Amino acid sequence: MHDLKRGGIAVIDFGSQYTQLIARRVRELGVYSEVYASDANPKQLIQHQPAGFILSGGPASVYEQNAPQLPAALAQSDKPVLGICYGMQLLAQASGGKVSPSASREYGPATITHRARSPLFDGLASELTVWMSHGDRLEAPPPGYHALAESDNSPCAAIGDMRRNRYGVQFHPEVRHSPQGAAILSNFLFRICACQKNWSAEAFIGDAVAKIRAQVKNERVLLALSGGVDSAVAGALIHRAIGERLTCVFVDHGLLRQDEAQQVARVFRHELGMNLIAVNAVESFLSALRGLTEPESKRKAIGKVFVDVFSQEARHLRDIRFLAQGTIYPDIIESAADSKSAKTIKSHHNVGGLPADLRFELVEPLRDCFKDEVRAIGAALGLPDAIVWRQPFPGPGLAIRCLGALTWERLEKLRAADAIFTSELDAAGLLRRGTAQSFAVLLPVKSVGVMGDKRSYEEVLVLRSVTTDDFMTADWARLPYDLLARVSARIVNEVAGINRVAYDITSKPPGTIEWE
Repeated sequence: MHDLKRGGIAVIDFGSQYTQLIARRVRELGVYSEVYASDANPKQLIQHQPAGFILSGGPASVYEQNAPQLPAALAQSDKPVLGICYGMQLLAQASGGKVSPSASREYGPATITHRARSPLFDGLASELTVWMSHGDRLEAPPPGYHALAESDNSPCAAIGDMRRNRYGVQFHPEVRHSPQGAAILSNFLFRICACQKNWSAEAFIGDAVAKIRAQVKNERVLLALSGGVDSAVAGALIHRAIGERLTCVFVDHGLLRQDEAQQVARVFRHELGMNLIAVNAVESFLSALRGLTEPESKRKAIGKVFVDVFSQEARHLRDIRFLAQGTIYPDIIESAADSKSAKTIKSHHNVGGLPADLRFELVEPLRDCFKDEVRAIGAALGLPDAIVWRQPFPGPGLAIRCLGALTWERLEKLRAADAIFTSELDAAGLLRRGTAQSFAVLLPVKSVGVMGDKRSYEEVLVLRSVTTDDFMTADWARLPYDLLARVSARIVNEVAGINRVAYDITSKPPGTIEWE
């Protein structure tokens, strides 16, 4: 069987907010890519025999003390390399080039002009609009390199050593603001690295099913089914591989959206025909979360109870050796699971919360996939649209949308308000088209209001709706004022305990999509 990961691209992360985008863009072009920390074990970098390397951008300056350095494995490799922003400067410095602070910082759209013939810009217009984000610049190409493009502020907007197949660009081809960025990456993949297109949803399904069968053999698997798209697709893959030997356990932790627990049981047990055990553990979760306000503490507490419930349930079942989870690739990256120097963005209950002595062996068929890939796989597996296109929902559920201390009353309040918001968006045709993710957040803040000619002092609710095509960057959705007014009026009139509604107009970055 052909290894789908072999001959792909290894992306080296130097701390850029866009690193995951690089990997996603490469995969969109049909080539497997994987992100590695800059301090990863050299054997990790070459474990899948990559056809080339891409060096990400980063916030540091290459001339600073303790700045991330070029991995030694790359210096010894004869594979093609593409450096992006910081990655280009690092590549140039390692070859004897001089990087200095720029007199004028370049951030935002810029025009570059490329004149020298090179496979990197083959077939593209001589002038290109790109997205810049840097405060340093390369003064002159290092020995062996030639300037391939320039901008008003960057004499070396792109460089290349075509003999050694080493290239660098000062801009970010991975973002949508560089319209020809995909074409530049395509040139690097296919003209320079000679990659083959073998990464697709259909190819992944066949590969994943074979790997599940090889790992599980004749054993039985217990699946942690949340009802979200990730665990649903993981379940469908495993069910295709081993059929009735899969048992799905759905834990109702009391942190789901309105009527979601009932919907999960109906869809997976009756419509999809899976073996499903529903466990009501609401009291256990609420007890563990009582008094906790810090989001990381909430996540860790949820993770512990999650594992405890599964361990207890497994004792009632015979011969369960494997625990399956819907872990996806961003979970791994954001939990900083593979690096000593990488910073944890947030812990995920199915990564950071697992104890070292967990007695199950894990089956995580989607741990190499981004969210959009998971949806494509789900569609290819024939899952219903209601599952594949379900609104994104964090693993800890409403625990991190109900800010501050959790009570059942506050959760019910949030559930009702969230249902009003999403139902109005759905009625306006904006729940799937026009927005990517929409939800409500209940704040641990009270405000004064007037209701029925009387003073009220109730909680504040924030509405959040974003547009994005990758969830790595996002913009706040410009929802119609009349829609927002209708939602606000319904919430303060229909949901007791809320007297003020706000709308979040923060993009990502600097914010995140979720509040916690």
